[in-house]
Amino acid sequence: MPDNVEIACPCCGARLTIDITLGRVIAHEASLKQKRKPDSARLEHAADLLDRQAAQHEAHFRESAEEEKIKSDLLARKFEEALKKSRGQPAKPALRDIDLD
Repeated sequence: MPDNVEIACPCCGARLTIDITLGRVIAHEASLKQKRKPDSARLEHAADLLDRQAAQHEAHFRESAEEEKIKSDLLARKFEEALKKSRGQPAKPALRDIDLD
């Protein structure tokens, strides 16, 4: 019985040498028919991905900036409403620590 078995990968066609006793791949030979993209195409793809990410980051920043503007307007309106409600009421004396005993 042989110690090693050679098989072809069904996905990429690579030749794999497997040690039967260990049950692990001990050698790998890439398929000749498998073609890689040229480096320039891969770099262009990576650059496109980076451009898309930059656009997403910019859109997210603009959205958060708009939310902050709205947040400050909302807080200002809430303050004005609280001020209107408190104008008609007499001022209460501040609580001191000694008053809590």
